[in-house]
Amino acid sequence: MTGTTDLARRFGTPSYVYDLDRVAAARDDLFAALPDEVAVYYAAKANPHPEILREMRAGGPRVCRAEISSVGELDAVLRAGFAGAEILYTGPGKTTEELAEAMTRGVRTFSVESPGDLRHVGDTAVQLGITADCLIRVNNPTGAAATSIRMTGVPSQFGFDGETLPGLAAELRDVPGTTIAGLHFFPLSNAKDEASLIAEFRHTIATAAALQRELGVDFRIVDLGGGFAAPYAVQGRRPVYGELREALATSLDEHFPGWRDGAPRIACESGRYLVADSGTLLTGVVNVKDSRGTRYVVLDAGINTFGGMSGLGRILPVSIEPHESVGTDGVPVQLAGPLCTPGDLLGRQVPLADPAPGDLLTVPNAGSYGPTASLLMFLGRPAPTEIIVRGDDLVSVSRIEHTRTYEHGQAL
Repeated sequence: MTGTTDLARRFGTPSYVYDLDRVAAARDDLFAALPDEVAVYYAAKANPHPEILREMRAGGPRVCRAEISSVGELDAVLRAGFAGAEILYTGPGKTTEELAEAMTRGVRTFSVESPGDLRHVGDTAVQLGITADCLIRVNNPTGAAATSIRMTGVPSQFGFDGETLPGLAAELRDVPGTTIAGLHFFPLSNAKDEASLIAEFRHTIATAAALQRELGVDFRIVDLGGGFAAPYAVQGRRPVYGELREALATSLDEHFPGWRDGAPRIACESGRYLVADSGTLLTGVVNVKDSRGTRYVVLDAGINTFGGMSGLGRILPVSIEPHESVGTDGVPVQLAGPLCTPGDLLGRQVPLADPAPGDLLTVPNAGSYGPTASLLMFLGRPAPTEIIVRGDDLVSVSRIEHTRTYEHGQAL
């Protein structure tokens, strides 16, 4: 990668550096870990930068589709070259206006979370004279991976409770403007190891096959979800899955004998795995302060820059890689951002030796859930610079700008 010190000197801090070579490597590794017939949806929320979206469609005969949850993401992926037929629209709060815009722009596949959500999609489709392909999102009551972050099995705004679906079969099949095209699962996030990931996929495939029998519908699409792991803001390497491909194929052969011929078409989705290790956050030390025995290192990057889905404390602890004269064998310090809130902490008890104003620090594996998942507009501070490189070549430098559009009145 182009030297981070040089990039920080040229373009300032806070700034993100995303390496498209790393994006391509992750994309290719994920495709290699999955059977050739399995489609991959890129979760645009992980990083919707235009260059990264375009990279997801590059590379070879297998390219990513797009999973989105807003018309803002819809606009971004269409601008990046995705077609409406390559897009899965998800989310529990799809408004009539959003659905109409998505359908008008070619989207036909929607994940639905409840009977009301299904009827909402159908009503909009009827108004436009089309039929929407709907994937029933399933909130499984059980799972197989005991060591990972579970996404189902509890009360949630996401998905139909799996145990209720057989009793809803007739109602779901008869919603005007829709066809039940298949199922959508997302049972876990960031699997701790490959064995956990494989176990969860096997459980999901068996559940999907049972639901197909109980609902009396021949599914055309089964989205198995994700769970692919990657380190986030800490040291570590993205795993490469060597056993997943064969395990998935064996399980699919058992439960869906026609899957290799597209009956049903199988899909997975991923965000963090595809982009996390492509990014590095560059931040500068603004001030060093001692308070009642605790040292605070104040940075120019805070939770407005790197908010980890804007949930306070979600990203702690981060790994810091100091540059030049700063060591990591000193007294543990608190890493504070520049915001006027005590919640603006990026790290607690982080060892740094003799930090001083002007020092450069970096956060590794920061390519996912960065600026657009942060408190970006809080206090009106400028967004961080986003620098795109491909290896040693500089591709682009940009920044998100905050603007206000008036529907009534005018700017003062």
